Amino acid sequence: MPTTVLLVDDHNVVLKGLRFFLETKADIHVVGMANDGKEAYALAMDVRPDVIVMDVIMPGQNGIVTTEQLKKDLPDTKIIMLTSSGEKEHVIPAIRAGADGYQLKDIDPDYLYETIVHVASGEREHALHPQVASQLMTHVATDDGPSAFALLTAREAETLRQVTLGKSNKEIATALFISEKTVKTHLTNIFSKLHVNDRTQAAILALKNQWFNDIQA
Repeated sequence: MPTTVLLVDDHNVVLKGLRFFLETKADIHVVGMANDGKEAYALAMDVRPDVIVMDVIMPGQNGIVTTEQLKKDLPDTKIIMLTSSGEKEHVIPAIRAGADGYQLKDIDPDYLYETIVHVASGEREHALHPQVASQLMTHVATDDGPSAFALLTAREAETLRQVTLGKSNKEIATALFISEKTVKTHLTNIFSKLHVNDRTQAAILALKNQWFNDIQA
């Protein structure tokens, strides 16, 4: 089955160019295009794509707000931001909103294709533009920047809290009223953002940094 993709950008030239390129790939099927966040949300809820490639800065509802809404209602859909802005004022909020990838529009089309393929399969290879990855790591490392914990969405933070309490995936799903599949998706995102390999390392990191005041190490 091909990966279904929804394209979102306020410039029709960009949309048509992306669609033309992606439709040359046998394993990609573009299921729709939208010009702003509200239109993208409505269309995504209808077609439920595997991946959404979305601009950040758009008139009306921007890509960050839309990402946050979609991650709440379509948690299994992957979202890749494709924008001209690599500024931390956009990168950090986008990642906190739940974006699975962040690429700049100067990216080689084939690299974007690889990003879509890897992100759709749950992998993180190519997820961040090199310039964005470098800036993000520098920002996280600075004293006045957010901790790695600040990159987690609210749902991911609560999932990590449940992991730190020693809960299984099934128990977490019951506590948060979500499916076990969604729990696994959250855990994949958590491990990537915290740069850990498993739930034990994530729990140790959370306890070490006292991210949850009601849980004692």
